[in-house]
Amino acid sequence: MQRRQFFQTGSLATAAVALPEWTTAAGKLNPATSASRIKLSVSSYSYWHFRGDKFPIEKVIDEAAVLGLDGIDVLHRQMESEENAYLQKLKKHAFLNGIAMTCLSIHQGFVTPDKAELKKHVDHTIHCIELAYKMGIPCLRLNTGRWNTIKSFDELMKNRGIEPILPGYTEEDGYKWCVDGIQQCLSKAEECGILLALENHWGLGSTPEGMLKLHERVNSPWLGLLMDTGNFLEDPYDKLKMIASKTSFVQAKTYYGGGEWYTLELDYPRIINILRDVNYQGYISIEFEGKEDPYSGVRKSVDLLRKALNQ
Repeated sequence: MQRRQFFQTGSLATAAVALPEWTTAAGKLNPATSASRIKLSVSSYSYWHFRGDKFPIEKVIDEAAVLGLDGIDVLHRQMESEENAYLQKLKKHAFLNGIAMTCLSIHQGFVTPDKAELKKHVDHTIHCIELAYKMGIPCLRLNTGRWNTIKSFDELMKNRGIEPILPGYTEEDGYKWCVDGIQQCLSKAEECGILLALENHWGLGSTPEGMLKLHERVNSPWLGLLMDTGNFLEDPYDKLKMIASKTSFVQAKTYYGGGEWYTLELDYPRIINILRDVNYQGYISIEFEGKEDPYSGVRKSVDLLRKALNQ
């Protein structure tokens, strides 16, 4: 009995020394542990900026594996098909290469007074939730949509993402439409186990205040926020800090060769510290948006983010 008690006591003592400080909803992680738990991913968008032939998702998976990344963020518009055979082929290819498909990034716009138009975007979002479910992707990128009073995206970017409100309506109308649209998608998201992540992607998501207002009004555990590091164009760090505690997924912009629409000099060690301060434990997905060749641009981006994560 004494020998058994010795080994039981000794094992427990060893375990008490060796175990890391796991996180809880209210508790903090050991800093060394939190650094290792953030995973690095890449967006398929990094290899195709809506110009020319689509860069195959399979090749993005291959490149992510070569770079030793943990996952890819799939741009819906870049997929060659929505047929189930294609979806399952991607899922198998990712698994065999040790790559998680982390997020399905889609486009929709809930900021419209036209009920038929709103329904079209709700239906599209629900359809994409089902696609994500079939592909084994646990997260779906949402946009708020925008007023569309500036039709050209190039012109919108020249105007720093700011556009006039639709004549005859108020910003509060936009919030009501957007909340309504998101809420109509929640039951399907819960049914499929797909977390919706609302991005700071122009429109009502252009400010942290707008994102937090929408998150609070929707008030669902199936809605988180998606932090795009490059979409707060002025004074980004305080704004990123405001949304960090609600962030479920991160897209990290880089601009080697100069940006397609603009270029930001982002301090990634500072951004990583913002995320660590709130115990962020998810994926950071590189969105290379520069004009350099994507192979070299993404590789430089991986080096940049890995260096920031190791500081």
